Amino acid sequence: VNICLTCSHTVQHSLSQLCAVMVKHETPDRWPALLQLLNQSTKSSNSHDRQVGLLLLNKVVDSNPEPFKPHYCQLLQLFSTVLQDHNNPTALYYCILTLTAITAYTGSEEMNQMRSIIPSLIIALKHLIMADQDQASEAMEVFNELMESEVSIIVPHVADIVRFCLEVGVECLDSLRVKALSCIAFLIKLKSKTVLKQKLLNPILQAIFPVLTAVPPAGEQDPEDEEDDSGDGTDNDNPKHCAAQVRKSFITIIDTMALHMPPEKLFQQVMPFAQTCLASENPYQRKGGLMCLAVLAEGCADHIRTKMLSSMLQTVCQSLSDSNQVVRSAGLFALGQFSEYLQPEVSKYCAELMPLLLGYLSSLNQAKAGHVTKAFYALENFMENLGSDIEPYLPTLMETMLSALNNTENLKIKELAVSAIGAIANAAKELLVPYFTPVIESLKGFLTTTTEEMRSLQTQSLDTLSVLARTVGKDVFSPLAAECVRLGLNLTDTIDDPDLRRCTYSLYSAVSTVSPDCLTPHLTAITTVMLLALKSNEGITEDKTFVLLDDDDDDENEEEEKDAEDFLEDETEADVHDVAGFSVENAYIDEKEDACDALGEIAFNTGHLLYSCICLVPVPALQKLLDVVLPCFLETVRTEHERQVVMGVLESMNGIIKSCKEEVFRNPSRLKEVSHVIRDVLKKKCLLLVFQAEYDAMLQEFAGEGIPLVTSSVPADQFAPFLNDLLPLIMSKAKSSCTVADRSFSVGTIGEILDALVNVSGGQRVAGRLSNRLLPVLVAGVKDSDPEVRNNSVFALGCLAQAAGPIVVSDYPMMLSVFSNLLAKESDLRVIDNLCAALCRMIMSNVDAVPLEQACSHFTPPVKLIFNITMNLYSLQTQPITKIWRFCSLFCLLSAENQNALAMLMKELAQHHLADFQAAVSSLPAEQQAKLSAAISAL
Repeated sequence: VNICLTCSHTVQHSLSQLCAVMVKHETPDRWPALLQLLNQSTKSSNSHDRQVGLLLLNKVVDSNPEPFKPHYCQLLQLFSTVLQDHNNPTALYYCILTLTAITAYTGSEEMNQMRSIIPSLIIALKHLIMADQDQASEAMEVFNELMESEVSIIVPHVADIVRFCLEVGVECLDSLRVKALSCIAFLIKLKSKTVLKQKLLNPILQAIFPVLTAVPPAGEQDPEDEEDDSGDGTDNDNPKHCAAQVRKSFITIIDTMALHMPPEKLFQQVMPFAQTCLASENPYQRKGGLMCLAVLAEGCADHIRTKMLSSMLQTVCQSLSDSNQVVRSAGLFALGQFSEYLQPEVSKYCAELMPLLLGYLSSLNQAKAGHVTKAFYALENFMENLGSDIEPYLPTLMETMLSALNNTENLKIKELAVSAIGAIANAAKELLVPYFTPVIESLKGFLTTTTEEMRSLQTQSLDTLSVLARTVGKDVFSPLAAECVRLGLNLTDTIDDPDLRRCTYSLYSAVSTVSPDCLTPHLTAITTVMLLALKSNEGITEDKTFVLLDDDDDDENEEEEKDAEDFLEDETEADVHDVAGFSVENAYIDEKEDACDALGEIAFNTGHLLYSCICLVPVPALQKLLDVVLPCFLETVRTEHERQVVMGVLESMNGIIKSCKEEVFRNPSRLKEVSHVIRDVLKKKCLLLVFQAEYDAMLQEFAGEGIPLVTSSVPADQFAPFLNDLLPLIMSKAKSSCTVADRSFSVGTIGEILDALVNVSGGQRVAGRLSNRLLPVLVAGVKDSDPEVRNNSVFALGCLAQAAGPIVVSDYPMMLSVFSNLLAKESDLRVIDNLCAALCRMIMSNVDAVPLEQACSHFTPPVKLIFNITMNLYSLQTQPITKIWRFCSLFCLLSAENQNALAMLMKELAQHHLADFQAAVSSLPAEQQAKLSAAISAL
């Protein structure tokens, strides 16, 4: 080992790497000569020896950090000294890399030492930047590792780190700037409150906007802004210039702010910058302002929808008519973002926006590919939420899309048109039937292609075919169902492509909604492929990071590197710690997600699935399937790092519980497993990379939706212990400080849980025990400023009354008083209708506890309440129908107009339930009987 100190640079690297391999199998404590050499060399007065010692230390520690843990405190003392050696940048470089390697393994005993190193680390990085920016870019990873492993170490130094990264982000090479800006974005994700508290938001914005809005150097424009754009429109996702990556990084920071910071505080500081840009004569400043508005739409959706949609949308619409294509391109992107995230409110501006979008698509062959891509993006997101409002535009839209499919040579435009037809179908549904035949004829050639250049168009065609199966109606699509299944099987048999398989899963799932019998002969093959996709490691790449030499020496030392790689071939697969990391291709993640979705829906739609997925006959088919699928789902939720996959799994699991109910929980351990997975998602304890505010809400909604499904599937007393753990997590989102979406989700989920308790064994006891905890939350929700929260709270109160029954009758006066106060000022018809339903449930639970005359006095006309209550009670059908005719006693209290309306309702119901009607009327006083009979006879 001592030879390492005296040999050439190349040999030093080779020997260091050899030692690294040996340390994987021989722990340092059993190799005292290595420790002695490291101790001597790293503390040597000779700068070259220190440099070589730190190189060796880096290689051996990086290869196997954990066995060095007893020496961490000593190493940190060494690092603290080395980081002061500003004249030896190579030593700084290896020191920081070694610090990065041990960060994930440090414990509480090293925390204070780690914190004390941060100021020296920042200064050392500044000196390393001056010496070698490529090495500095690699060394910057230390901040990401610190944030991922133990963010509390850097919290006291957040301001210094942000200022340092902003300096780097403005002044250095593009690759280093991207790394520094990514660090800021990561820090905002993890510690947004600290960033706000230390007043760092404004300095960040001051640094961002000048770079974001600067005119790009010649030849470094964003791809969609270049005059000679002749590509396929995909460059927007992969900018070909480093400068474009830097601008993208600045945009990412604003996007991250929107996802993780309170909208009110963010908008207060970001909007002055954006408005200044939008008012500028410089097109790149106007573009920067529009890009800012665009990325705010996702994270701040509720704030924009409720407080500033009209003004922001007006700004975007004006940009679409701008004289500069740079601005128009940004405006299209912003409109697409608005259409995706600000629904349904943005659809109200259909008359203003559709002509603008159709204008962009009027000359597809002449338009720039980048602009066409953004126009389609905006159009698709906007159309999918129009519903029947799309009808006036349908002829023009379909003529444009069919023309693109049949007359355009550009494959990218064909792909965009196929995708747009799917969006049109989602909105138009049966209105698309007149165009169905020409669409299918156009798609056939794309669906069966085997050429690689057509693959993207083929997969998009499969996706659109799935949408058509769900939207045009069973009568129209059923004749094609069997052919679609055969198509999918043929494609997966002949083409190995995760995107294509993903699309076939969606197609099978769609066919199951139209003609499930067509799947029956093929279910074993179909479900086997999907389960294999969920379990597969395909697409996961090991990062061995076995770099023998510096980049500068690569060319002249290829043989040595090859020899070293051959030396490693006998490493066993079990040595997981040998792998520095794993990367998973997105296509395989998408395949897993769609496999989950499809399994859930096929299980819901296809009873035969239970008998085609098993080989061992003695075991019941359903339980066999559940024993395979559910453990896979639960493990995926706990360990998957991709948020979209987890959401897909939760949605599929909910579908299976909804379909199979108590069968899911026949395995005694499954109720606990499912409940704990739901709990962990709600508590953010799953192994997701980084939680993001907007996606957190979506993820937790998927988890929350599972609670009422489980509630309806098992006896209440059996689920009660788990429900007691889960309810506080749901109730915590009902606080006034939470977002509207969270409050609505909270009280809505509580309502669904209580509704489920109505029909399960022991539900009344459990609901009664919960009533004291839930009543204050729901009453507060009835007084909420948002109509959706009020609506869900009223629904939940009605469900509580029905589920708990006589246990909450003593609370009726308070509940009726709350409803009375609400009615005095409520204008939202949904809330009023739900209030009628709540009163129905209260009356059903105890008809004598509700003063009907007093309740009706609050409605104008009161017959609306009577009609709604009567029809709701009748539809619920949980008590003898004679209870409904209790309302007949109100007849004489009404005005002549309302008496006539009620009489018409009574006559309609009496025709179908004469015996019940006669029994109810006979219970009335003689005078009321006569008046009611006379009124009905007069109709």
